[in-house]
This record gives sequence, structure tokens and C-alpha cells, in this order.
Amino acid sequence: MDNNKESWAQQIRECRACGSTDWQNVVSLGQVPLANGFLEQGLSYEDEPRFPLAVVSCRDCRLLSLTHVVDPAVLFREYLYVTSPSDTMRRHMRRVADLCEERFGIPAGSLVVEMGSNTGEQLAAFQDDRMRVLGVDPARALAAVATERGVPTLPDFFSATSGERIREEHGPARLVLGRHVFAHIDDIADVAAGVRRLLRSDGVFAIEVPYALDMLERNEFDTIYHEHLSYFMVDTLATFFARHGLRVVDVEHLGVHGGSILVFVGHQDGPWPTRPVVDQMREKEQRAGLHEDAMYTGFAQTVEETRHTLTRLVGELRAEGRTIAGYGAPAKGNTLLTTCGLSNDQVEFCTDTTELKQGKVLPGTHVPVRSPAYGEEHPPDYYLLLAWNYSEEILRKERDYLESGGRFIVPIPRPRVVTARSAN
Repeated sequence: MDNNKESWAQQIRECRACGSTDWQNVVSLGQVPLANGFLEQGLSYEDEPRFPLAVVSCRDCRLLSLTHVVDPAVLFREYLYVTSPSDTMRRHMRRVADLCEERFGIPAGSLVVEMGSNTGEQLAAFQDDRMRVLGVDPARALAAVATERGVPTLPDFFSATSGERIREEHGPARLVLGRHVFAHIDDIADVAAGVRRLLRSDGVFAIEVPYALDMLERNEFDTIYHEHLSYFMVDTLATFFARHGLRVVDVEHLGVHGGSILVFVGHQDGPWPTRPVVDQMREKEQRAGLHEDAMYTGFAQTVEETRHTLTRLVGELRAEGRTIAGYGAPAKGNTLLTTCGLSNDQVEFCTDTTELKQGKVLPGTHVPVRSPAYGEEHPPDYYLLLAWNYSEEILRKERDYLESGGRFIVPIPRPRVVTARSAN
């Protein structure tokens, strides 16, 4: 990897989904550190890299894309994101397995390959159903954890080359899965080629991605960070896959991560019919205005209003002598803090269940990450709920904190304060 940090990010030239160069500028969040670039505690952070974080919309296919692509080796080789152990995510991963198996009649003994498989939590659900599984993940430490727990995992990026190699060594796959990884990849054409080579003729490629319509309508701007290169709608994905010999055959709209879609793709001439929901969602996107400039202009205005409101609210509370801590240290929380100009002067610490993050500091803001036990021993007056996508579960879990007078600031879609009374 090149040690020249200026070479770590390259500006995009054309749309990765359709090849167009007609872009609409949507929102620019400035020079921002990597959202999962957690740092060791130290005296100086002067060398911390920052990269442009801005979003544009392709006027031809309406892919939402970052303007700059950071070298994936920089982003993912020492990755610290670990699949959440929450009840919400466990239920979700079980549902993903059920949807794939039931809708496409995948029998026990079939090969299931997951790209970006992390520590193997999702593949373990397929193992429970007696599937053969193989994970592919470039984060060496996470691949090792998965393999040790009994989920065989290749420490590699998924590509046309690795897809062909997997087929040669393990046979064709009945299911290739990518949960919240497809949007992280620049060369998605290479991924599509790998899927075509690996997938059986009756196989299915299932990808779960944040839904662009939800992001825009719910003002989820903190989900914009350097790992998330693309923000998809169904119409964009249908256009892309058709160009690469594949076909969107089904879609399921899911509630996790602020709104996601599970998109099922088969070979262009494969046996699976295209279900009516695919065209229905494409028509819904058209009616919502996703093909018009005005949708993206309005989103940018709302983002600016939200950033200003949250910064002012935190400033007022601190002026009153209130203590504030972050609840959770997810990547999106780092986007929120850095782009709102909040730092360790305003947020004293963040609690997070991920042990790999504890003892480090957040990128950019340098807020220390503590264990949940530390938060219980040093309860702040207010928790800024950075992991707002788990808000219902967290507010139930932290009922005692609320009853004792603690408060939560839920920042998305608009900043609001939650008390014991309003949480009911």
C-alpha cells in the first residue's frame, strides 16, 4: 500500500452503475476522517488522515455516490466494525436466512457464500439449517475470528477472480449473499462478474443495502461516510444488473439500519420470475421524485438545518453545565459528530459494546470510547444516541437510566430529547 496519504483517495470520473458523467451535486460535508478509523489514545493526532466527503447523484440512473473513493486496503484490512450482538440484529439475520431459503427453495447441503461476512454471524444462521458455508472478508482479524468459531472464511476481497477460484474449489453456489457490503465496493462490475461465475444457473445473489429513498426521506445523512460509496434505489440496481447479464427478481423492504432493501438477483435467463414488487417499487421511486433534482436539493437543505439544530442544542446544554456522552460508537456516529463540529469538549465519552473499540478514541473528535459498565458508573445527564437505529431496543434497555432523570438526544431524523415520560 502506498504510504503517500494523498494517493489514498481518488475522485470518481463516471457512474459505476451506468457509466454516465452527468452529476448533480447533492451535499458536501467537508474533509472528514475515516468513520471506522479509531485511534489509540495519544498526545497528538496531527497525522490523522482526512478525505473529502461529498455526495453526487447521477442524472441518468440516479445512483447516489461519494465523489471520492478511498483505497479499500486502507478501509478494510484492519476493520473494527463487528456485527452487532443485539436482539434486533439476531432476529434480522434469522429472517434473512429464512427469506432466502423459503422464497428460492434452497435445500440443506447447498453452498452459501457470503462476501463481507465479518465474524460469521449471518453464515452461522445458514449453518443451523445444515447449509455448507464459506465467508469472504478482507479484514484479516475478523476472518480469523469467524474461522475459529467454525465458519470457514477467506481473508480476501470478493471479485471475478476469487469467485471463479471458489467455484473451482467448492463447486457452484446456490446462494451468494452480501449484507451491507455491496455499497462499499467501487468496482461493482467486477463483483457482478464474480457472481455470474460462481452462481449456479438456478442460484440467487442476495444483497442488502441501505435504501436511498429512506435515507432521503428520513434525513439519515450520518449514514454517509467513506465506506458507503453508493446509495441505491431499486431502479438503479435493476439498470445496473441488466447491463451485466443478471436480473432483479424480488425485493424485500426491511427496517434495519434506518431502512434497507434485500434485493434478490438471478441470471438473466434464469428460472426465477420477476415478482410484481420490483416494478411496484420502481414506480414508487418515480412518484417520490427520486429522478428529479428537487429531491436532492431539499435533502441538502434539511441536512444543513439538522446539523445547525443539533450543534445549538448541545451547545446550550453544555452552557447550562449538563454532561453529555455518546451512546454507541458506530461509524455513522462519527459522521454526525465531526460534521456537526462536536468534539471531546462537548461529548465526554462514548460507550460501546465492541471491545476492540474500547480504550481507543473516535476519529476526528477524539472522544474516548468506554465500556457500558463505565457509563453505568458515570452516567451523564444526556446520552446522544449515536446508534439511533437501535433506539427502541436501547430505550427499553435503559429504562432505569431514564427513570433516574437521564435523557437521550435522538438526532435523526430531527434532533429531539427523550425523557422517561416521552419514552412511554
